[in-house]
Amino acid sequence: MRDRLGRECLYLPSCRLALYVALRHWCAPGGRVLMSPVNDDVIFFMVLAAGLRPVQAPLDPYDGSIDVAAVPEETWSGLSAVLTTNLYGNPDPAPELRARCDRLGIPLIEDAAHAIGSEVAGRAVGTFGDAAVFSLSKHTAAKAGGFLAVADPGLREALAKARDELLDPPRRTAELAYWARPYAEAAVRGLRLAPAAWAVLRMLGRQEREDIRMALRPDELGRAVAAAPSLGGFHSWVRVDMHDYRTGAGGLRRARIERKLGRLDAVLARHRAGAERLLASEWARPGPGPVQPLFRVPLLVEDRDAARAALAEARVNVGYLYDPPLDDYAGAAFTDPSPAPGAGRWFARHALPVDPLKAELSLRVLQESGARPARGGPAGV
Repeated sequence: MRDRLGRECLYLPSCRLALYVALRHWCAPGGRVLMSPVNDDVIFFMVLAAGLRPVQAPLDPYDGSIDVAAVPEETWSGLSAVLTTNLYGNPDPAPELRARCDRLGIPLIEDAAHAIGSEVAGRAVGTFGDAAVFSLSKHTAAKAGGFLAVADPGLREALAKARDELLDPPRRTAELAYWARPYAEAAVRGLRLAPAAWAVLRMLGRQEREDIRMALRPDELGRAVAAAPSLGGFHSWVRVDMHDYRTGAGGLRRARIERKLGRLDAVLARHRAGAERLLASEWARPGPGPVQPLFRVPLLVEDRDAARAALAEARVNVGYLYDPPLDDYAGAAFTDPSPAPGAGRWFARHALPVDPLKAELSLRVLQESGARPARGGPAGV
């Protein structure tokens, strides 16, 4: 990844832990971080755990990227950092955000978990920020691992020290469970035992959410925020779907990650081809520029829940949904709401993130189910 990005890279057990390390290094507690409200709640809790106040940004209603022009000037002046999302692999406007951060003298941190192969303005996502965090659980399907890429290679030693202080030691039982997990999941799914499959996922710490968002538990969260920065009080939220997010990697894990990462170029080519097929459909709103190797393609569907159910009947699981937006989910007690929330709400309600590796089956199911494209947009758009 150092060769791909031209930046120093540091391995961590998960993207979420990499983000925590970056936020603690670049942002003093009490700071305010601009971020997207259409984002995983784990990321939201990581920002809070770092002792920071999330500030929700207005979004482009068609791809979920930050709408730089719609952020009020008074919001910019109070920020300590900007955190991009690059949702589903669609790049945020990194050049504009970089320029803004430079004028304000604040760091830009790129969350590139979905965007390991995406580019913007001819450069790889992850090469604009002071730091960028990547996941090895997404495109590579390694189900573990992440890394932190930094602009200043001189920071590697300090960041490695901060990482090591947070790590739990590798455990043999965790390594064996990691090795067995994909075989157990494949066996149960292959037998078409869907309820059992979800039970296995929950048992392995891979599926804990009963709904799209996890339970907020505001009283408990308030106590955790008061004690931040600290991971301890937030552990029950930030470990969801990945209990070993801070466990050091043993030999089995490292070997699988290395093998999966070695196939990345072929995987990206397949994602790009599937994305191109999905973006040519009636439910897509393709953006300008070349097709990216999207992790998921956000088709915009009038009745997203019905379309999701139709796909589930065909054994196509639709995950990575982020509805409602974080400001509606958490409220003003825990975040500054977006000054223009309509676009984010519209996108979150209609976005159907489809795996490009299942493009043909998904399109066939949507056509047969009579799914209608989302029309119009939020008021004023």
